[in-house]
Amino acid sequence: MLTDPLLQPYKLKHLTLRNRIMITSHEPAYPEDGMPKDRYRLYHVERAKAGVALTMTAGSAAVSRDSPPVFNNILAYKDEVVPWMKKLTDECHEHGAAVMIQLTHLGRRTRWDKGDWLPVVAPSHSREAAHRAFPKQIEDWDISRIIRDFADAAERMQAAGVDGIELETYGHLLDQFISPLTNTLEAPYGGPELDNRMRMLMEVVQGMRQRVGNEFIIGIRYTVDEDLPGGVDKAEGIEIGRRLKASGLVDFQNIIRGHIDTDPGLTDVIPIQGMKNSPYLDLAGEVRAATDFPTFHAAKIPDVATARYAIAAGKVDMVGMTRAHMTDPHIVRKIMARQEDTIRPCVGANYCLDRIYQGGAAFCIHNAATGREETMPHDIAPAPQRRKVVIVGAGPAGMEAARVAGARGHDVVVFEAAENPGGQIRLTAQSPRRHEMISIIDWRMAQCESMGVAFRFATWAEEETIMAEKPDVVIIATGGLPHTEVLSTGNDLVVSSWDIISGDVKPGSNVLVFDDAGDHAGLQAAEVIAATGAHVEIMTPDRSFAPEVMAMNLVPYMRSLQKLDTTFTVTYRLDSVRRDGNGLIATVGSDYGGVSQERHVDQVVINHGTIPLDELYFALKPQSTNLGAVDYERLIDGQPQQDVANPDGTFALYRIGDAVAARNTHAAIYDALRLVKDI
Repeated sequence: MLTDPLLQPYKLKHLTLRNRIMITSHEPAYPEDGMPKDRYRLYHVERAKAGVALTMTAGSAAVSRDSPPVFNNILAYKDEVVPWMKKLTDECHEHGAAVMIQLTHLGRRTRWDKGDWLPVVAPSHSREAAHRAFPKQIEDWDISRIIRDFADAAERMQAAGVDGIELETYGHLLDQFISPLTNTLEAPYGGPELDNRMRMLMEVVQGMRQRVGNEFIIGIRYTVDEDLPGGVDKAEGIEIGRRLKASGLVDFQNIIRGHIDTDPGLTDVIPIQGMKNSPYLDLAGEVRAATDFPTFHAAKIPDVATARYAIAAGKVDMVGMTRAHMTDPHIVRKIMARQEDTIRPCVGANYCLDRIYQGGAAFCIHNAATGREETMPHDIAPAPQRRKVVIVGAGPAGMEAARVAGARGHDVVVFEAAENPGGQIRLTAQSPRRHEMISIIDWRMAQCESMGVAFRFATWAEEETIMAEKPDVVIIATGGLPHTEVLSTGNDLVVSSWDIISGDVKPGSNVLVFDDAGDHAGLQAAEVIAATGAHVEIMTPDRSFAPEVMAMNLVPYMRSLQKLDTTFTVTYRLDSVRRDGNGLIATVGSDYGGVSQERHVDQVVINHGTIPLDELYFALKPQSTNLGAVDYERLIDGQPQQDVANPDGTFALYRIGDAVAARNTHAAIYDALRLVKDI
């Protein structure tokens, strides 16, 4: 440990960081009324307790009222933020971690119909594709007002006791001044000269320095290379770093490559599953060497080995493992304990980031305790009494139930009809781009094996099988099967998305994929078919296709499918299918009415979720003490189940995951964690 590069302290100005691992600024959307209250605080404290050197809050906190967050962010323009930030900071300090906060003005990267309905401002009238607002071109009085707002926010943060501030200078207002693509102003704040385009940023830093003094730490997270024609390129990006250092006003740089004004651009900046790991680490190292300036960086650095290399090779001074810490907040503790093999792996599913925009809060796809630290444990406590727990199904729900029950110290047996664990995840992972998903199962399998959980694969569990185990608790995690009987006629003529993904059914050459579940399975099946050279039409009755896949996860599918013979049809519903010689005729209607069309195809694929495999559950239900009932109030409050509805029963019975209803991987794992943690 004494020689591990990751565990060496780092001196930044007057601040000594205890190791080289940090959580970069990000917004999990946990604030309440714009304030970092208990949920927000406990999220950061959990990681501080486990040894991280620096945790950065807010990605990013708004300094002005005309910078309304497009999702739930900290409102740094309010005085009431100070005591909340102080409470968070003080508690993280108690555990040895430094705390910083990222401040921003969003500029055009927001909407006028948010917050106080003020006009969006930017150094041009150019609209950002992602948020769609046409901005007002910024005026001189706006500039002076916003500089003052940044200074006010910095003063608040200093009063809250944070160790430093980072300015968000990629895609937001300060970067919109720097980029030639988004700045149409004339001098002194625009034009071809870099000094003019950087003037707004430097005046903001100067204004902050006048309030917080020269000792307080201020850093800049900025774009070294926008990767856009006519934008900031690497040479100019490195020059920006040199000028930041030469100013004497800035203490560190945090390196970004790319642009975030579109979903594809954002996905390249924050790479997801199936994309290259640490794609910009060498660039960060190049900037550090050219500027001789303290350098931070994070972009899909999911594993300890890569992080260790980043420090050992001198690429960066502090390495960000942000999404990795959402998956496992105890990474540093496990490194120090030489338990790296027990770290829960980030699989790059990006459920965390995508869900912020769609669901309002970030959750890790396979750590249901993240963001729920008030009620859900990261470390499972031993049970006061050892019990026999029988689990049926080794998909994500069943595997999580087995892991948690094993950690509680119970005698656990898992029955699984297949020869291997995984359930739907094993199917999903057949796509090379989504192969990382199997780590969700592999990690749990390793955990279960270390705790002595017994697995009985290739075993179809019947009522008699379960009763022979003399269980105290039975958990049904049998999942579901594809639901394809959704047509008025012709249900026998269709195949499921699972049939295609698994390879059980050969793709046709002219295929209609009817997808009204809108999840990954529909697009995965379409991708498999289109890759054979077939024509594929993906149809949905919704206004947009694949809404459950969400924005950043949609990007790799589109990059693949748009190069192939694929069309997308929205607002149409498949009504029926009939034979036509060797082919099929699909009759198509619309929920909007008045439409009837036909498609001549040779294959119809249905993606309509799953129907629960629940026969065993209902067979066991009359013999259970609780008759299968769950006390929702106690479940939500994180309390053990207690009700006994049937005193003659011999075991408690529960079902979780898709054995209840078609949902997703996170829901299945959360079902298991919040139920089994109290058994």
